[in-house]
Parts: sequence; C-alpha cells; structure tokens
Amino acid sequence: MTESWATFGADLHLDLSAGHGLRAGLAEALREAARSGRLAPGIRLPSSRTLAADLGIARNTVAEAYAELVAEGWLTARQGSGTRVAERARPRRPAAAAPVRRPARSGPAYSLVPGTPDLGGFPRAGWLSAARRALTAAPNEAFGYATDGRGRVELRRALAGYLARARGVYADPDRIVLCAGFLHGLKLLAAVLRARRVREVAVEGYGLDFHRDELVRAGLRTRPLGVDGEGARTGELTAAAGAVLLTPAHQFPTGAALTPARRAAVVDWARTTGGLILEDDYDGEFRYDRQPVGALQGLDPDRVVYLGTASKSLAPGLRIGWMVLPPGLLEEVTAAKGYTDWTSSTLDQLTLAEFIASGAYDRHVRGMRLRYRRRRDELVAAVAGRVTGVSGIAAGLHAVLDLPAGTERSVLQSAAWQDLALHGLSAFRHPQAELAPRDALVVGYGTPSDSAWSPTLAALAASLP
Repeated sequence: MTESWATFGADLHLDLSAGHGLRAGLAEALREAARSGRLAPGIRLPSSRTLAADLGIARNTVAEAYAELVAEGWLTARQGSGTRVAERARPRRPAAAAPVRRPARSGPAYSLVPGTPDLGGFPRAGWLSAARRALTAAPNEAFGYATDGRGRVELRRALAGYLARARGVYADPDRIVLCAGFLHGLKLLAAVLRARRVREVAVEGYGLDFHRDELVRAGLRTRPLGVDGEGARTGELTAAAGAVLLTPAHQFPTGAALTPARRAAVVDWARTTGGLILEDDYDGEFRYDRQPVGALQGLDPDRVVYLGTASKSLAPGLRIGWMVLPPGLLEEVTAAKGYTDWTSSTLDQLTLAEFIASGAYDRHVRGMRLRYRRRRDELVAAVAGRVTGVSGIAAGLHAVLDLPAGTERSVLQSAAWQDLALHGLSAFRHPQAELAPRDALVVGYGTPSDSAWSPTLAALAASLP
C-alpha cells in the first residue's frame, strides 16, 4: 500500500541549511532538531518516501541522511518500528558534585485547598454516554462557527428547567448567557457596569481576592461589607455602590447562609438605588444538615444577576458557567461577550444539556452529596479536641476550623512541614475590611482523591496544636 504523509509518520518543520548539499543539509537539520530536543526521543519520523515527497527531494537523499544519522546514533531503525529519534542518556555528574534533592513533585503531597471538587468523582461513564447521545442528535450546524453569543439553546433550555426546579431561579432560556466559568461571567459584568459609569461595587469582607482583582481591573472600586454568622451585613450598603457581589447560599469562606431579613434588605437596596445584585451561587447544590436555601434571584429577577457553574458539581476543566440576566442587561452582556462564542466547546454544551435532561446530573449531585457528607463527618472527627470550633459545615465543600488566638500562622507553618497545602482565613480578608480578629483555617475537604483522603487527614491532624 502506498504510504501517505497524511496518514503515516509525523509532520516535520526542517530548515535545510544553506551552503550544504541536500543530503548534508537534511542530515544537519535532523541532527540539530534531535540535539535541541525539538524532536523528542522516541518520536517516529516519516518514511523516506513520505519525507522526500514532503520536501520535494529524491527518496535516496532522505534514505542516505537517515542511514548516516543511524550510524551516528541520533536515530534508530528497526523492522516494524520505523525510524525513530534515539533515546539519549544524559551525561552523569561526578559523584562529589551531585546534589541531594527530594524527588521532583509538582506541588505539596497533600492538599486541603478550598474551591476544588474531588476530580476523581467526575462521572466519566455517564458523561461519555451523554456525549454519544448528544453527538448523534447534534445538527450539522452545531459544528460550525457559533453565531449566538448566549451559547447553545439546548443547554440554555436544560438549565432553565433545572435551575427553576432545584434552585428556585426564574430562568427564561432567552435570558441565559453561557460563559467559561464564574470569573469570565464576572469579567463581562464588570465591563458592563463600567460602561454604565458605575464606580464602586460592594463585596463581602471575606472572599476571593481574584474576584476583587477582576473588578479592579475593570476600573471599579471594591468596598467591603462586614460578615458574621448571618452572612454579609447588607444593611451597610449605600447608594455609592452600583452593584453588590454576594454568595448568599453559602458565604465563601465562612459558610454562613444569608438570613431572610438580610436578603430582603439587599433587595430593597437594589430597588431603591437602582443597583444590581450579582449572586454567586457558591456550593448551592451541596447541603447536608439543612433544607435547601433557594437562590436570592427568586426574590427579584429584575434586579439580581444569577451566576452558576459546573465547576464544583462536575469539574472546573469543563469551563462551563451561566448567567441568568435581568431583561435590561441581556443586550449589553451579550455585546460584551461578542456574538461569536469563543469560550465553551459546543460539544461540551450539548453533552451537559443531555446530561441534565436525562436526569444523570441530578443522580450525580446526589451521589457526590453523600460522598462529601462522609468526608465532612470524618474531618470533624479527626480535628475534635484540636480546634476551638468548626463552622460552615451545613453545606458546601469546605469547613472553617477556628484556632486559638494568634496561632493561624504557626499552624500554617506546621502544615507546610507536613507537606500539606492549607489556607488560613486571613488569606480571604479584604484589605480594607473592618472585621473582628479571627484565627482559623479554611479546609477544602472536596479536594483530595479518595486514595489520598486518609493520609491528608492525618497530615492535618499532625499540623494542629
């Protein structure tokens, strides 16, 4: 069978050196590509016929260059294996000069950093099944350039039904805009707010710094609200703020749910001042010891922007999020995003739509809820007697462990010695927030894999006083 460059071997970008004959120039180009590492050891090269056709030179010229490099040890040629770049041992250092090092590792051995689910819990089989069904049913135009900046209508319809049923959100599919996660949605909203001449956005006194940074990059000031056991102190809002960013279902990181009185207060503020409420439905689907807390958006869909993602319930690598927008904001946000959807794979959108519509998403969330609850209970048992309190555990994927005053830094240092990645509560405090001093850890118990869970708990226990 005639070999084809389109089906056999690897494409090569070779610069045949000027001043050399064809064979010598080809040999030197291949030699330099192998020496520099651009052609990795073990990579299979095209056959002599294929490379000759690609370069427009005689096949014998390529065969002779290959033979020369095989003789020099740069290439290997075996029957049935083709011609490959040879494996080359690195020169050994003298024994006296060899440094003593730990085995290379990309990060700490253990991690309890919040904000990440157990990636091993991703429903691979169910997702693959949904992808097959979505791929089979997808219209041909789905594989072209997207022309609706809101995203695929199939997913927007599935989300509208799910959010209304599970989160109490008033969601018309036409008012849903898909995005590449919460931060992307926040970036778009910040641009719209700035264009509307908003200068200040109120935020919770404890929160994620990169959310605040995104607002600042858009030219907006952030003013912190106090946070206590009832959530953000929404009574502190003033007319100076054009919007407020809240995590009402499960305040991040303290874990408090915004009380009904404070929910009513923030909605009254929005109606009186014309401000917008940006609702980050953080961990809204994972609750354990309480009835579900519905979305704030249900109180006033015309003043609340609801933002959600698949990052915690499925995996952040999907890069799929959504915004449910008030009618007056839809055109501006869609224009800020652009009319071509550059962010989310069409196939992933269609797969998620099928995953939700088939009921697989609900089953997955229920299963993960049980899994995380067991972890939460094991965490509480492991730190009993070692911390002064545990809070924020009725929902979500993290817990707050209160420590004796003045010990947060020393515990974090101890965790570093245990090779454990851990965050203190102070890392989430707004620089200008007027909050009572509180030493605590924010422990993300969703992060470790099942196999790493027990040793990670042991490392945490060993880090505590």
